[in-house]
Amino acid sequence: MEFKIDENLPIEAKQLLQEAGHDAALVRDQQLEGKPDSDIVSVCQHENRVLITLDMDFADIRAYPPSQHAGIVVLRLKHGDKVSVLSSLSHLIPMLSAEPVKGHLWIVEKQRVRIRD
Repeated sequence: MEFKIDENLPIEAKQLLQEAGHDAALVRDQQLEGKPDSDIVSVCQHENRVLITLDMDFADIRAYPPSQHAGIVVLRLKHGDKVSVLSSLSHLIPMLSAEPVKGHLWIVEKQRVRIRD
């Protein structure tokens, strides 16, 4: 699976995904830092990449209908520190192969994952 890692995630997230056999690219590698959300989504659509982010704006299905995207994964964590984010992502990785991501919005919380069409 191919992922785009938003600028609000630690760069180590790329390595975690790659070690699990996924293709991962960073928003910052394409000089997309600080760009509007719509630009980032557009690049993800063009590249057919699943966006992984902490930005709850991407959880708005009216603005970003899941069916129009390769997938959006929003980490909704109490603590956005590096350790918490990487731990959450580590627990999420096995699920990525078990459930469809394409055309879905995943909202990942500490104790559960909600998947919306």
